[in-house]
Amino acid sequence: MMELHILGTASARPTSTRSVSGSVFSCPEGLVIIDSGEGFQMRYARQRSRMKRQKEPSLLRPNRIAAVALTHGHLDHTWGLLPFLQTLSLDGRQQPLFVYGPTSPEILDRLEADGIDASMPEQTASAELLNQYRAWFALGGTSTRLGYDVRWLLGHPQSGRWVEFVDDATNLAWYDSMPQPEGFTTFRMDSIPTLHSVPSCAWQFSRKERKGSFDREKAALAGLSQKERKNLSEGIDVEHGSGEVLRASQFRGPSKPALSMVVSGDTAEQSIQPKAPVTVLVHEATFLNDTADKATQHLHSTAAGAARTAEHCKAQHLVLTHFSARLRDADDALAEAKEVLGQTCAVATANDGDRVRIDEDGNAILLKASESGWVQHNLTHH
Repeated sequence: MMELHILGTASARPTSTRSVSGSVFSCPEGLVIIDSGEGFQMRYARQRSRMKRQKEPSLLRPNRIAAVALTHGHLDHTWGLLPFLQTLSLDGRQQPLFVYGPTSPEILDRLEADGIDASMPEQTASAELLNQYRAWFALGGTSTRLGYDVRWLLGHPQSGRWVEFVDDATNLAWYDSMPQPEGFTTFRMDSIPTLHSVPSCAWQFSRKERKGSFDREKAALAGLSQKERKNLSEGIDVEHGSGEVLRASQFRGPSKPALSMVVSGDTAEQSIQPKAPVTVLVHEATFLNDTADKATQHLHSTAAGAARTAEHCKAQHLVLTHFSARLRDADDALAEAKEVLGQTCAVATANDGDRVRIDEDGNAILLKASESGWVQHNLTHH
């Protein structure tokens, strides 16, 4: 199972009911924070408290956080990161933590040629993540000062080239592909290039198709030896009795489908090229059709544009988020997305505190936050 806790659904300007961007991806192998705008640690704490009140398993424990994945450098997506890291330090964190963010090939070229203190190319945007990394290092964001190992990485999603700031950000280490978070083996995390006014990416979390469970009871009823059962459980066909061949596949339940969730940041429409089939796409919908010119100008998406992206990605389900403060009712965004999608893809809108879950069988469920906990909505076609 995988689940996304959406803890901020506003665009750059928060409202009384919507906070700026920040989500938590959860799977059995750990947690990944996706963006951490202003006040993220308070929203994270509220979500944990809400789950405790509902006596849900404490899957949001801070010691399960394996990584932070930033979609781009705009402050409504990043400005809560350093306070959150410092709170983890105050709580006595010991586990390593990866921090990932996208950058440009020009920045990587400068770092490779000139080293850790390389100057920025001319006309580099102030929101370039290297600027923020350097500020965070100066303000105490290094492993020694935080008291736990923080692995700061910048990469170019198109080429797969990544650099890590090592030795308390005094040296660099280079990679030809993005290192995976510690503990991620069955699940995989990938950066997907997107199009925005600064280097940006979406994040895809996926798990490959898995074999069905071995039917021990069926094997026992067949009167098989321990060795025969072991071979069948490992996928090896066996010869039993008078030459009868027993197929390992006959002793397994249905296979578990491949699962995948893509979470976008700010991006122009149809810029996402997923690396695996998409079960759920969580996508920004900052504007409506009547302000499509602003979406184009600022390289954002309308709700209809998000729907076209879902079609382009062949996503089974679409969840809209990142709504402009000018938008009074997300139902308008929902209606415009539905008009594009028809019956090809299920679509819903998110509020702060909502959860998107994909179960073992690939079913997508939206858990809508309420005062008494969460109300379950199956993500089905409308």
